[in-house]
Amino acid sequence: MANLLQKLLSRLRGFAPRRMRDADVKVVGAIERAACAFPWTEGTFTDCLQAGYDAWVYERGGKIYGYGVVAVKAGEAHVLNICVHPDHQHQGCGRYILRHLLKVSRERGANTVFLEVRPSNYPALSLYHKFGFNEIGTRKGYYPAHKGREDALLLALQLAD
Repeated sequence: MANLLQKLLSRLRGFAPRRMRDADVKVVGAIERAACAFPWTEGTFTDCLQAGYDAWVYERGGKIYGYGVVAVKAGEAHVLNICVHPDHQHQGCGRYILRHLLKVSRERGANTVFLEVRPSNYPALSLYHKFGFNEIGTRKGYYPAHKGREDALLLALQLAD
């Protein structure tokens, strides 16, 4: 177990968050298209930046590996997007991004964090459950799918003081 932890830490060494900038949107959009069957548009990322959402990129050596977007208001946070480039998935990057977004949410006064996830997105569901998120509802037909629409599971996490 200690060996596995050491491997993950060495992979993440030098992996650091910074606020997303307008100049990052093209790279972020390319990662989104590479990783998602139904990606956000670059315009959606630009809108998030203009709205003042907490949008972060996670990079090492000047290269962006993933990103996360969270909206925080009135004691609640809503994780809107977490994505890791397909070449870097299953290496602890998503865990790192989620941990950072939860820290940012707490610092900005959130007591509860919400998010939606596809029931078919088993890796994301597993990650969220490991962090203590609980299913609190379903949004019917929330996501586009190859054959119609897919429901979203609504998850919530109470942040400790």
